[in-house]
Amino acid sequence: MWSRLSFSTRSFFFRFIPPSLIPIRRNLFTAGFKMSMERCVVRCVESDSKLTISFSLNGSNKHMLRDKTEPLGKLLDRIANNSLKSTAGKSKKHKPSKEKPESQEAEKPETSLSVNGQPVSPETLNSDAWQDGAVLQVGDLKYKVERNPPTFTQSELPSSLMAGFPMCPKLEMEFGDLKDCEFRWYKESSADAYITGDAECWTEAGSERVFTPSNLDIGLRLMLKCTPGDGSKFGEPKKLVSSSAVEAGPGMCTFDNRHIYTQKLTDEGSLRVVSYNILADVYAQTDLSKTVLYPYCAPYALQMDYRQNLIKKELSGYNADIICLQEVDKSVFLDVLCPALDAFGLDGVFRIKEKQHEGLATYFRRSKLKLVEQYDVMLSEALTTDPIHQELWEKVSCSQSLKEKIEKRSTTLQVTILQSLCDPSRILCVGNTHLYWRPEGGNVRLVQIAVALEHMKQVVTKHPGARLIFSGDFNSTPSSGLFQLLSQGCVPEDHEDWGSGGPEEQIRLGLTNPFLLSSACGVPDFTNFVGGFQGCLDYIFVEPRTLQVEQVIPLPGLEEVSNCVALPSVSHPSDHIALVCDLKWMTDSD
Repeated sequence: MWSRLSFSTRSFFFRFIPPSLIPIRRNLFTAGFKMSMERCVVRCVESDSKLTISFSLNGSNKHMLRDKTEPLGKLLDRIANNSLKSTAGKSKKHKPSKEKPESQEAEKPETSLSVNGQPVSPETLNSDAWQDGAVLQVGDLKYKVERNPPTFTQSELPSSLMAGFPMCPKLEMEFGDLKDCEFRWYKESSADAYITGDAECWTEAGSERVFTPSNLDIGLRLMLKCTPGDGSKFGEPKKLVSSSAVEAGPGMCTFDNRHIYTQKLTDEGSLRVVSYNILADVYAQTDLSKTVLYPYCAPYALQMDYRQNLIKKELSGYNADIICLQEVDKSVFLDVLCPALDAFGLDGVFRIKEKQHEGLATYFRRSKLKLVEQYDVMLSEALTTDPIHQELWEKVSCSQSLKEKIEKRSTTLQVTILQSLCDPSRILCVGNTHLYWRPEGGNVRLVQIAVALEHMKQVVTKHPGARLIFSGDFNSTPSSGLFQLLSQGCVPEDHEDWGSGGPEEQIRLGLTNPFLLSSACGVPDFTNFVGGFQGCLDYIFVEPRTLQVEQVIPLPGLEEVSNCVALPSVSHPSDHIALVCDLKWMTDSD
């Protein structure tokens, strides 16, 4: 799964040995597997100088980390000694015998490793000796060696479950692929049957990777038995039980009617694009949000544990090919969105803002598109260091106040190059951004968008024929200079937005747009609907000559979004509304 996640910032990786590698005896949930021998699991990968050997000996789980270049005989002798110690440890629990054995060495069990019935030489290196299918014998015990079996390195169920909302486990694995795994969902036969220890407490409920509980499941816990696979064999299953019971959902959500228009995937000649500011948890949990920005929203509905159910259902129901998200917490990207959207066929890339805990995420349908390259950039850094922006930077530097304000901003542009799998000549340049938010910051946003457009122009020249999709939360209304620049192609040096920050920030600068763009979803009455503001701030811009709008999914109406005063609410997870449209690939003959 890690191959589907890409980070455009510094990432830290650590290696750990998952508990699932430690073999256990199969229980009733692995019925059907008849094993004459215990399991001995060996993990041996090229990048590590050591291998691990895990097995159960005298009721104790053994987990040995050994050098690959160590002779087999030395390791077998260590295993024999461990067996001896385990036996001695057990004997201490009983009344000690007055008679001591003549020779402690004589009690050491005979230990060997064989392949196809032939013993492996003690001089053989560990890396060569421990082959898949080999047999380890320790005294009278025999173990079948499984080298690098499919294994879950992480497995977890969501903490919050709601009827009518998809439940997507977080699963990461090695030596296998999630598409080759088996899944079995179970629900309690009655409330608290699992807690009370009822022997017949589970009833099978589903066999897909994603399970959506119904109203009949309210009050019941769920269990997932997932078996890792690689297409030819299966590893040790994992059994996951939900920490809480299924709760009732909120009823009708603002996006349910929108899903009527997106029930089917688009064909190869079209693309469905979504742009959505999902409201970062780091902002939703502030005192300002709870008491000033969203005082009308029930506190529990601002919690990510609750909102993640709505976000996953809404996004999965759009059946999109490209999803551009803003205000994505890093933990939400890793623990919520990727497990869910991966299950629905989407891969994702993430760019975090410097000095922030949230950023931008772009997802794409892996059956239609593949990732080619990423050209993410922090706009203030590009402005001050990239020579292509030198003239713009000199103009900005005429105002010390404006210069300092822009330098402090960590606003980021995520640029992702995607290629069609069915027609490699079809290339997309997908821009995703979230611009400066203050209402009086129109001048700052004009500078930011100028940098973004010039950066994407340079990217497109590296990928001739690439078609531009530029989406995000621009924090700009249709009357702004920014919208004029993007939709009409230029903004004059005397536009009022240049004075939005006051006389000390005033500069005179005319800007032109290197692309011919239009707003694919037009100009909705509102894409942001909170107690103190209702207006259009979000857009999906495209080049009409290369991508034609086929369908715009209607936004929820005023009655829907104001049902609970404003957004967010128990039926809508963000203060913004997703933009969704279908685009058609244009050809020279069109």
